[in-house]
Amino acid sequence: MRAYRLRTDEDTAAFCHKVIEALAKGWELYGSPAYAHDPATGRMRCAQAVVKDVPGLYAPDLKLGEL
Repeated sequence: MRAYRLRTDEDTAAFCHKVIEALAKGWELYGSPAYAHDPATGRMRCAQAVVKDVPGLYAPDLKLGEL
């Protein structure tokens, strides 16, 4: 099965660390990062999709953070 996650955060080092952590755990980048202005906070937000091939089948109770 191919698992998918969308990592998001404000445009800070914390966002980069989330993506780096995912890569260190075997996830791969999927597509380009996205940036958008959050009018509620006045800050930029980032998003990066990651994917990972894992054994088994999809289940709604799958804990993505444990893959």
